[in-house]
Amino acid sequence: MNQTIISAATEGGTNPLVPNPWEMLVVFAGFAVLMYIVVKYVVPMFEKTFAERAEAIEGGIAKAEKAQAEASAALEEYKQQLTEARTEANRIREEARAEGAQILAELKEKAAAESARITAQAHTQIESERQAAVVSLRAEVGTLATTLASRIVGEALSDDARSARVVDRFLADLENQNAGVAK
Repeated sequence: MNQTIISAATEGGTNPLVPNPWEMLVVFAGFAVLMYIVVKYVVPMFEKTFAERAEAIEGGIAKAEKAQAEASAALEEYKQQLTEARTEANRIREEARAEGAQILAELKEKAAAESARITAQAHTQIESERQAAVVSLRAEVGTLATTLASRIVGEALSDDARSARVVDRFLADLENQNAGVAK
């Protein structure tokens, strides 16, 4: 078969390896039309799609960076608020402790004042009761002493001035004796 191709080629004078010029012209014209269509319509669509994707990616990155910045700002604000809240809580706690100590001191002071008042009132009451008891005892002792002295002396001590002098003298002697015993 190779032999027939070679003999056909030598007979016509054309080389079988060189293409036909009309075929080359048609292929070249088709290629040019196809290249024109690709450059005019397909490449701009690819460029448009590429630009949209690049814009979407850049926008997404920008949005992500913005969101990251907002999140960082919110985190810092949260940390600041948390620190302020802790400081405020510590201040309130210290104020409460101080106020509690003040209230406790006031209550102790009031209790001490009330105790002093009650003690003073008790001392006053005891003193007045003692005075009343002394007066009552003086009167009873005076009456008994006058009666006893009347019986001993045998004369009536019905004179009030005289009986008062006798009773006072008697009680003074008793007090002196008690004072000497107590020492």
